Amino acid sequence: MISRGEVEEAENHLERLLNRQDVALAVEPTADGSIRDHSKPADWRELFQGRLLKATTLASLPWFLQDLSTYGIGIFTPVIIAAAFGVQSGDHNVVGVIRDDLLAARGTALIDVAFLVGIGVAIVLADRWGRIPLQILGFIGCALGLVLAAAGAGSAETAKNLPLIVVGFVLFQFMTNLGPNSQTYLLAGEVFPTRLRGLGAGVAAAAGKVGAVLTAFLFPVLLTRWGTQTLLPLLAITSLVGAAITWFYRIETKGLDLERLH
Repeated sequence: MISRGEVEEAENHLERLLNRQDVALAVEPTADGSIRDHSKPADWRELFQGRLLKATTLASLPWFLQDLSTYGIGIFTPVIIAAAFGVQSGDHNVVGVIRDDLLAARGTALIDVAFLVGIGVAIVLADRWGRIPLQILGFIGCALGLVLAAAGAGSAETAKNLPLIVVGFVLFQFMTNLGPNSQTYLLAGEVFPTRLRGLGAGVAAAAGKVGAVLTAFLFPVLLTRWGTQTLLPLLAITSLVGAAITWFYRIETKGLDLERLH
């Protein structure tokens, strides 16, 4: 148990250290010889100026586009599960409840396996292949999965194309977690200088949530009006746009000293 006297002694010692005139904080020069001023308060407008605009675009727009397709396919998940494993009975008895729970568990297992495998591969490859290649590959894979799911769901013989629907859905889940669903988190926390890192990552995350909210409100309406055969290819296009933006505004942070980003 620490006594009050020991606490006061530690506080007095710290105060004496802070008031020493012979102690000065070390400063670290940048590559051009200037000195970083970490005391300058963060200003969100800096994120949209000069070289930081490139970092903000890379961190924000792919995250926005990724959430459009991820949350869109997430809303479509019950349709996929119903097509793959059968429609829930909805019976209000013990047998019906057990059957529906087993059905939901099988569908959730299908999603979680693809999710976990994708995240696991991303962890292994992020520092080997780099963030940018994985994000581009993931976006392209997402587009392919969405096109496959749309081709199967839009067919007149959906039952015969059930394997195509499931393959497309699982491929999407794997590729989105291999690529944009994991790499956007890494890039948003790495492409900004230390002084603006928290603010920049917050702006990027907010852009992603805007995409999620838009999808949550618009996807059911568009699904009713256009159907899966039209809507899912449109989401595939947003994934391809995400791949293009990632390439055009690429900033690879693999192996870099993040303290020297300025």
